Amino acid sequence: MKPVFPSIRLSGRGEWLAGRDGVVLAFFIHRDHSEVGPAIWRSIQTYLRAIPPGSLNWYTSADGDMVPLDDEGWEHNRHVVIERIGGGSRTVELRESPSETGSYQVEYYGRRLDSPIHDAPATTLSFTFPTEYLLEHGAVQLRALALELARELPFNFGYASFALVSTQGSWAAGDWDTTEALLARYPGLDAPHATRFSSILGTRALGPYWLTFLGQPLLGQLGGIDALRNARPFPEVSLLPMDGDRVLVTLDEWPDPIDTQTKAIPPQYRTLARLMEPFLFQYEGEGLPLYKQDTNQWVRRFLQP
Repeated sequence: MKPVFPSIRLSGRGEWLAGRDGVVLAFFIHRDHSEVGPAIWRSIQTYLRAIPPGSLNWYTSADGDMVPLDDEGWEHNRHVVIERIGGGSRTVELRESPSETGSYQVEYYGRRLDSPIHDAPATTLSFTFPTEYLLEHGAVQLRALALELARELPFNFGYASFALVSTQGSWAAGDWDTTEALLARYPGLDAPHATRFSSILGTRALGPYWLTFLGQPLLGQLGGIDALRNARPFPEVSLLPMDGDRVLVTLDEWPDPIDTQTKAIPPQYRTLARLMEPFLFQYEGEGLPLYKQDTNQWVRRFLQP
């Protein structure tokens, strides 16, 4: 049954839109960016064909400024993804608006695994959609699109979820009391931050999601597809093996915000979270700042009573 999706608008200072409701699809790839550039670019082109024309209008230039996305801009971004093989990190950010969160956007952070400036890098690719796209096209079509976007990506971990759609984690710039209340009420509401996790996730996971993509080495650490089959005694759950020793785990018919005011957390989320527990991301150390403590608690939300 289709869940009820809350309408969310988070405003930053100056009333600019810092975050809104939608769907995020993110992949974390434990490879140097130079190994996966062509596959990344083809995935971006697939996304572009799937969204309404004219949805992406701005991009981050080499100087870090937001500039109009014209033919020259597309060529610049293609060059960044595919042709700039040497050196350090790569960044492609395609947006609907130059100054606030839009419904459609692409974030790509190409990393080197031997980077001296990232704690545990993972080349990262993220796409967003508004909730209206999900409602218009349906969950079956969005899942099929997610599979096509993932088809050539040698991901370690990936997911699709109802989410606070934002630009570079700008949802955190909204009123924190409102954001905290939303995340406490809706454990199925993701708080994505592709750029941050591209520097620290490594081969770990961020938890169970509506669509949970698992590849190597994470899939092997979890015990492989057989272990997942043994842990899925729920009719809502399906497993789809993918080429390249990868698998897609679908936890429900639709992405679910999981409104805890009206229902309990579905047991399949808790079961997968327990299987993933040893490999979930956590900040480590004593005296962690509050935002790191909050992140640790959020990643483990399905393990809590």
